[in-house]
Amino acid sequence: MAVPGSLRRQPANRGLVSHCTHHHIVVFLLTFFSYSLLHASRKTFSNVKVSISSQWTPSCLNSTAPELRPYELWNSSHLFPNAEEATLFLGTLDTIFLFSYAVGLFVSGIIGDRLNLRWVLSFGMCSSALVVFSFGTLTEWLHFYNKWFYCCLWVVNGLLQSTGWPCVVAVMGNWFGKAGRGFVFGLWSACASVGNILGAFLASCVLKYGYEYAFLVTASVQFAGGVIVFFGLLTSPKEVGLPELGADEDEVSVEEDANRPLMGDDGVDDDDRNYSIQATDNDNQPKAIGFFQACCLPGVVLYSLAYACLKLVNYSFFFWLPFYLSNNFGWKEAEADQLSIWYDVGGIIGGTIQGLISDVLQKRAPVLAVSLLFAVGSLFGYSRSPNSKPINAVIMAITGFFIGGPSNMISSAISADLGRQDLVKGSSEALATVTGIVDGTGSIGAAVGQYLVSLIQENLGWMWVFYFFILM
Repeated sequence: MAVPGSLRRQPANRGLVSHCTHHHIVVFLLTFFSYSLLHASRKTFSNVKVSISSQWTPSCLNSTAPELRPYELWNSSHLFPNAEEATLFLGTLDTIFLFSYAVGLFVSGIIGDRLNLRWVLSFGMCSSALVVFSFGTLTEWLHFYNKWFYCCLWVVNGLLQSTGWPCVVAVMGNWFGKAGRGFVFGLWSACASVGNILGAFLASCVLKYGYEYAFLVTASVQFAGGVIVFFGLLTSPKEVGLPELGADEDEVSVEEDANRPLMGDDGVDDDDRNYSIQATDNDNQPKAIGFFQACCLPGVVLYSLAYACLKLVNYSFFFWLPFYLSNNFGWKEAEADQLSIWYDVGGIIGGTIQGLISDVLQKRAPVLAVSLLFAVGSLFGYSRSPNSKPINAVIMAITGFFIGGPSNMISSAISADLGRQDLVKGSSEALATVTGIVDGTGSIGAAVGQYLVSLIQENLGWMWVFYFFILM
């Protein structure tokens, strides 16, 4: 629907004020924490791998657990003859989740551009919480252990969790324009790292009572977050009578040239006018762009392939870092969970600073390239970190800065840039689809990587895992 003329013609100062209303703050916070909660539930699984492995292997073959009597009772839950096979199955679950997550992203992006984003996001959060509860808590309470059941639940969880990222990026794209997008989205994309920190904190607090309670807490919080999103999230400024972004930036571009850091000269103002997914100069509601049309947009395929390599490394740290710290250095699982937070702290700082730099330079690719070159050096240094928690935490944060920062930029700010190209004009419902393609391709790379990490670690050791990360 076109914006009424009375709303379209406003002074530049009113256009700028419209970007700073309390609605924008609420949307920022709701989308931020909704995806943080999704990531927190994922992080719980990686944080309790040692406990799950101990539960699934015979206590007589597990040096971390004492012999328990009666034998029949305590060995009824054992799925594997040794810890190595249990670890391999945990890596397989990571791969299953990421493959289903990747497939779901391609579909969820298309659905998000055609249905109400709030409904899709809320449904994904609540239903995923129920699956996580069933996987980690209900099965333990009922003493029901079955490999195929675990695999099926994790496939469903991947499909449901895939509704999150395309929806929140699309909602943010509706409310926040291209001016300063690198900084705003860089700061906002820290939601994944905040979710990792939240998940690690919650898991470490209740892990002493049993890993099932870690799943219970994160699933409960995620379900409550889905309910809040359903009743509180506004997907577009037009829902509260505010002018859409494209409507008021005509005047802003004339009188406030400083607010156009990523624009070209005046001759291309019309091409960058439609910042909102919903915005259009026509009276008709824009139609959603097709999947293959989105794939053919300039830069989408190349950034998707680059993100596949980068997300492989980033998610390997996400899934395996606590296990690596506990397995390689012999640290307690709860201590390893808390120490792994520093990787996400580095990613938060990296995404924000690098996004700001890309706004100043008006270019994103050179910032990413330089950061990834430094990431090679930081990975090499971290692979040789001594058995010292302070030193390990510092190098870990540096590594997160140079890996997590570019990962956040590609999945958020750059995805928004790709979904706002000139070719999208007239069918501006494209951002969720483009975001799903980029993140979906990245998840395929990450899925393959998780299984390779478990194989490389099992046969060659952790040092070759880091060589593999450097190659990626």
